[in-house]
Amino acid sequence: MKTNKDVSPGLFSNIRHDLPASIVVFFVAVPLCLGIALASGAPLFSGIIAGIVGGIVVGAISNSSLGVSGPAAGLTVIVLSAIATVGSYEVFLVAVVLAGGIQILLGFCRAGIIGYYFPSAVIKGMLTAIGIIIIMKQIPHAIGYDADYEGDLSFVQPDGENTFSELIKMVDAFTPGAIVVCFLAMSIMLIWESPAIKKNPVLKFVQGPLVAVVAGIAYQYLTSKFFPGMSLGGKQLVNVPVAENMIGFFQQFTLPDFSYITEKKVWIAAMTIAVVASLESLLSVEATDKLDPLRRLTNNNRELIAQGTGNMVSGLIGGLPITQVILRSSANIQSGGKTKLSTILHGILLLLCVATIPFILNMVPLAVLAAILFMIGFKLAKPSTFIDTYRLGWSQFLPFIVTVLGVVFTDLLNGIALGVAVSITILLRNSFRNSHFLHLENHNGNKHVKMTLAEEVYFLNKGAIVKELNKIPPGTEVTIDASRSVNIDYDVQEVIRDFSRTAESKNIKVNVILDSPNKNQKRKKYTTALNEELTNPE
Repeated sequence: MKTNKDVSPGLFSNIRHDLPASIVVFFVAVPLCLGIALASGAPLFSGIIAGIVGGIVVGAISNSSLGVSGPAAGLTVIVLSAIATVGSYEVFLVAVVLAGGIQILLGFCRAGIIGYYFPSAVIKGMLTAIGIIIIMKQIPHAIGYDADYEGDLSFVQPDGENTFSELIKMVDAFTPGAIVVCFLAMSIMLIWESPAIKKNPVLKFVQGPLVAVVAGIAYQYLTSKFFPGMSLGGKQLVNVPVAENMIGFFQQFTLPDFSYITEKKVWIAAMTIAVVASLESLLSVEATDKLDPLRRLTNNNRELIAQGTGNMVSGLIGGLPITQVILRSSANIQSGGKTKLSTILHGILLLLCVATIPFILNMVPLAVLAAILFMIGFKLAKPSTFIDTYRLGWSQFLPFIVTVLGVVFTDLLNGIALGVAVSITILLRNSFRNSHFLHLENHNGNKHVKMTLAEEVYFLNKGAIVKELNKIPPGTEVTIDASRSVNIDYDVQEVIRDFSRTAESKNIKVNVILDSPNKNQKRKKYTTALNEELTNPE
């Protein structure tokens, strides 16, 4: 079982790293929460609620050191369909609460073990693909074309376009102000990576992305005052709902309508959300643990309980479903976060800033956030990753590249499924090839073949063994050594039996070694049936 020491005794010991990281994650999370809510057909504020709960509630319960939770792009289609099916957003919230309860139950049933069966090559491919998608999806935002919502990771977009066609359409929508802001933000972040900044006793504790965001706000303020033609507006800025007062702020929270809790369609939606959200969270946990510089490991069962609790709370107060999200988690890691305090602080910042200064958040250009995400995307999809994985051999590279292509050209779960399918195929092929060892000998002109069977021989190995036995020429003495085998599948026993029966007609002498002097009782029972077949062929 994967475990991780609780960081609570030293929760504030890394605050000088966690606080700056939390601010960067906060700025990245705001447009993502809003964009996912918009694409889901839900109230915009529901995405903010999910981000707050994902930071504070899930962050407090989970023992993932660097994972960040919130609304996920992978659930948008499910949420959109579920809201239409159940009839209203208030009824949909009941499904979110129930989904959280199901996830908690899965956690206590130790279903988190599923997360351990995703191959390393597939997880690496997922991270690389997300890096590529981030870069391609942010190019339109960088030049001021914001038709697709922030946070979309699917190839086919809700607006009817796809990732590539969007790049073509943006050509006619260049906005000088957005390009200037993006270039300014990129320059600041590159300067902040220089040794001069890193050695400065004060500046080294300030994150480059944070400086870029402040510069973006300053640009928008100054241009709107003095150079309106260069300022940004509409979809080119963050667009947080603004309440007139605190009463109006709390009126943005929505309560679920539990009178529909017995409806079958509500439970179907709940089960769907629970399964998909759990899979996405477990995938993100595996990926985040691989990115963690300290290689800390997350308890998957506890993560399911944390995600389930978060979804129950989110549903109760009007929020979207929650998962751990690799994009925000990557931003946390690359911004220098050290413990889960950065996750919790980002949730607190979301709550405080949306409640008190939404008008300032609404001055943040999306082009600045595009520049930040460019940096994150490049670090996830470095060209060296392809080279290093290729050097590991085709058994690693093939699942990796299939996952990359699958995620880029479909979506996260379909891409992962393709990568896992290729990994399983390679595993079965290797099992097919490694069922036996063949040794050829020649004693005084007499041909002798010794086939040594592996410890475990399954029906999948039947074809390989039949192929080798059929190649043995007449006049050969064959020894089939099964003394090391713990389990020989009945199909393979049948192959050996049939070969032994027909060998004499081909002038082939067959010796079968079933037991060794040291074979224990458990291993003996698996060769009993074969022994009886060979000694009593009729």
